[in-house]
Amino acid sequence: MQAESAKRQFLEYIEIERGRAVKTIENYDRYLTRYFEQMKIKNVGDITEQNVREFRLWLNRQPGSTQRSGNVGSGTMKRRTQNYYMIALRAFLKFLRKRDIEAISPEKIELAKLPERQLDLITPAELERLMKAPGEAYAKETNDDKKVNYLRDRAILELLFSTGLRVSELCALNADLDLSRDELSVRGKGEKVRVVFLSSAAKEAVRDYLKARKDMEEALFVDGRPNALHRITPRDIQRHLKAYVARAGITSVVTPHTLRHAFATDLLSNGADIRSVQQLLGHASINTTQIYTHITDSHLREIHKKFHGKSRG
Repeated sequence: MQAESAKRQFLEYIEIERGRAVKTIENYDRYLTRYFEQMKIKNVGDITEQNVREFRLWLNRQPGSTQRSGNVGSGTMKRRTQNYYMIALRAFLKFLRKRDIEAISPEKIELAKLPERQLDLITPAELERLMKAPGEAYAKETNDDKKVNYLRDRAILELLFSTGLRVSELCALNADLDLSRDELSVRGKGEKVRVVFLSSAAKEAVRDYLKARKDMEEALFVDGRPNALHRITPRDIQRHLKAYVARAGITSVVTPHTLRHAFATDLLSNGADIRSVQQLLGHASINTTQIYTHITDSHLREIHKKFHGKSRG
């Protein structure tokens, strides 16, 4: 079977039957196309363990995409990025097997081992200062339009920390939120719906913001530019957050995703099980959630110190 025809069927399959995001489909198309072109794959039978290894070697020698000016040529493509190509190829081979199309086994595709992922974390004290920053700015402000924006930003921070939402999920929320309930349904990656829960602080902050707004926009959060209201974007939130990080005197890098990390860390530190955290975060795989388990290490260390070896004096 022609490789291009099989690829087209595969991309249609993951879009329609698997409900994958458009961005994911575009990436899979790009990764597979690059492999087909580099290894001159015309038919699915041309895919072999040998040319997969050659392709991986070729990828490993490609320049990295994050090189800084003045240092071009010194870096190579990150292992994580190389793995994305292999993940796409493995998914393609699984599709072929599902359709009984003769090709090498997807189990032949192994991923490179990666160093443990580093999380952007902030301390509880820094988090507290950050959460208070919009309220402090609001208290000093006299301009009504700016006061609304500070209320909005307080609601955004409280909602991100309360729910663990991805920033894209938060931006997609509409103003018809039912604040009489402690939960809401959100549509996440792969169009999967999950339930997240609202703290009393988050509900109060959202209620105060909606009460102060005078527009009729559908979006829950709008970027308050004069005469040009529109649904807030992840870039807008990142820009506003950066200002509050500076105001709070935090020197480490803090992004909207940092609050998602803080949400997961807070749950695990207080005894939540990892499967529950996986569901709350909307992770398809428990392996993604595993990156947070290191934060319990200090807690386990204290338990070990307190209870182990006491009978030996």
